[in-house]
Amino acid sequence: MLTLEELEEFDKLKTKVLKYIMYKKRTEQEIKRKFLNLDNQDMLDDVIENLKEIGYINDESYIERAVAEFMNLNNLSIKELKYKLMSKGIKTNDMENYFDSHIEELENYEINSAKNIILKKQNSMEEQQLIQYLLKKGYKMESVKEAINYITQ
Repeated sequence: MLTLEELEEFDKLKTKVLKYIMYKKRTEQEIKRKFLNLDNQDMLDDVIENLKEIGYINDESYIERAVAEFMNLNNLSIKELKYKLMSKGIKTNDMENYFDSHIEELENYEINSAKNIILKKQNSMEEQQLIQYLLKKGYKMESVKEAINYITQ
């Protein structure tokens, strides 16, 4: 049983964490990084578990929102999407489950992203340079070929 003092400390920490995640949705790992210097890490873990139970922290829904946001704002390869999620501390297993269940949509997105990049850079780069550029950015060769075929038709 928690003492009144411990309960107050828990509530204060919970309020701090809530303010942090309400400003912008965060992953569990981002919260742990932010509060790394906290004296009572066990209490932080309890706060995180409590917030996960009531739905304020949910890495699976974070993945969906983040990928949708990245897809709307940027031209990225699937590999770049994965790197962005990894940098947020998303567990590989959660990420792979999402990507496996949305692979067709993500592959179409990657092809369209490659098309957009080619259209932007085709006047300043040769075709081979474009291909190398896209491959370095993590695009699959099939996506690059499909994008080039679409544009050259």
